[in-house]
Amino acid sequence: MEKKILPVMGMACAACSANVERKLKSMDGVKSVAVSLPGRTAMVEYDERVVTPKDMKRVIDGAGYLLIIDDETRVDTLERNAYRMLKRRTLLSWLLALLTMSVSMGWVSVGSNDAANQVLLIIALLNMVYCGRQFYANAWRQLVHRSANMDTLVALSTLISFGFSVFNTFWGELFWGSRGITWHTYYDASVMIVTFVLTGRCLEQRAKRSTASAIRSLMGLVPKLAHVVVDDEVHDVPLATVATRDIVEVRQGEKIPVDGTVSTGEGYVDESMITGEPVPVLKQSGSRLLAGTIVSEGTLRFRAEQVGQQTVLAGIIRMVQEAQGSKAPVQRFVDRVALVFVPCVLGVSILTFVLWLAIGGAAVLPQAVLSAVSVLVIACPCAMGLATPTALMVGIGKAAQKGILVKDATAVEQLCCVDALVIDKTGTLTIPNSNVDFRSAADIPLENREQLKPHAAEAIAMLKARGIEVWMMSGDKEEAAAYWAKKAGIAHWQSQCLPQDKENIVRRLQGEGRRVAMVGDGINDSQALALADVSIAMGRGTDVAMDVAQVTLMGDDLRRIADACQLSHNTVGMIRQNLFWAFVYNIVCIPLAAGLPHVFGVDFQITPMWASALMAMSSVSVVMNSLRLKYKK
Repeated sequence: MEKKILPVMGMACAACSANVERKLKSMDGVKSVAVSLPGRTAMVEYDERVVTPKDMKRVIDGAGYLLIIDDETRVDTLERNAYRMLKRRTLLSWLLALLTMSVSMGWVSVGSNDAANQVLLIIALLNMVYCGRQFYANAWRQLVHRSANMDTLVALSTLISFGFSVFNTFWGELFWGSRGITWHTYYDASVMIVTFVLTGRCLEQRAKRSTASAIRSLMGLVPKLAHVVVDDEVHDVPLATVATRDIVEVRQGEKIPVDGTVSTGEGYVDESMITGEPVPVLKQSGSRLLAGTIVSEGTLRFRAEQVGQQTVLAGIIRMVQEAQGSKAPVQRFVDRVALVFVPCVLGVSILTFVLWLAIGGAAVLPQAVLSAVSVLVIACPCAMGLATPTALMVGIGKAAQKGILVKDATAVEQLCCVDALVIDKTGTLTIPNSNVDFRSAADIPLENREQLKPHAAEAIAMLKARGIEVWMMSGDKEEAAAYWAKKAGIAHWQSQCLPQDKENIVRRLQGEGRRVAMVGDGINDSQALALADVSIAMGRGTDVAMDVAQVTLMGDDLRRIADACQLSHNTVGMIRQNLFWAFVYNIVCIPLAAGLPHVFGVDFQITPMWASALMAMSSVSVVMNSLRLKYKK
């Protein structure tokens, strides 16, 4: 099976991401799909013998979106160009909106009322055709594919208000006036709907760029050029041209471009971005170098061994991207809601129109149209769709900056609920002394066969303060297990454990109703890691442990376990806030837009213009609220 993260352009709301996901899942050979709306990506696991990215592109492009499958296409350039065009159209739409308000409010005189309406018709048509054309093109494509999204609601509401206004402009007095009914035009509503929605998307796009800042900062750790040595001469070449076995030179203050092994020279390298340890590490012949780390002293020449997407840093970036694109369980529920939300809104809008006519007859037709349009505009699946993924993107990105690599969004949702933690001893809680002859270990003091990791006791105390009970499992003898458990402040331990014993303790705690996290670093921990509710591996452990684990801690600082739990608590809290306000917004605003207060004798109506403003702000507020995670400890 192949797994790829493919950029998707053109998604505007939760219904869009749900449609893209549904289309991909329906294809033969596709095992799993997770589409991220704020990340604008689709993480697809598929059988390359049955389906290819070209097949996926044909289906998604045909549905009105753009799936990018070739590495040569610069997604960031496309996004910048799209954002620049969006800003340009938004600015022009505001100018047209101000002109519309000036004419409709009488600030600018154009003659008679009929002349004013005809001028407003031209302005509104220009605004819809140029500034808002994406809404109508996308809505038409959705209709062709028997689907609907936010663009459908915007297109319908503006077309209805514009069409009703055109009718009133030319036949209003003849049709309404002859019946003694006061009539109006709503060109300002059609213009302001487009303007506010464009403004909301503009602000949303800008805010979303902040949610992806962690990925951009990781990518920024790699230099654009490398100093490649050929026949003892140094040549500056683009990073993409560096090949394995090339000799690369890196100087003081420079970032190492690829992974490799030192061949000549000696110096110190700051590896804090990988290990979290602030002290520079001495590097000499035979030492391992990692891309993105910085030479703090000296000049080194090394042989390139892993380049491009094979470096450790590229793997970290890929893991963070996959985690940000994965879905927490709560998001799957929201996606199901989003798929039926737009059709439901269309139904509520029609029902609103019918009820107004049933209650008041033809005399309230303008009010019926106004209320139906307001319902179409104010309903917002975007806020619901953005509530979970934006918080996850910020939370997972912040975790990466702290040296906590999250592979699966499910771990973020589960970590805050953990109340029991099983931890391996050797290599996880303690650092063994590699210089000791273990054949004579019985005669060596325990403090000389290994040492407690720095801050380990503090980390255990932090976990206890969070109400987490800690169990230490060790294959070591009873004396050593008891000694190091007491030294770390752990009340429960077990010695002479086999891999099956570690799995059994996890299973037993789960049987007691506990949410269990397992922390390990070796192959012998992989069974327990796979079974635990949340699996955590040490970054210096084996590849098997890190492959199984949902979370990887870079370096040896065990305090990051408590940090991960706190970050999970903050992120899940933010998701709940976002979802609460998104649902409350729709529950409160849709009845107000439908004109429900009139039933109770209250003369209050959310007009289409204000409905569009509220809808735009609801999406922006969810993204901005999620960004607060960046500044929480």
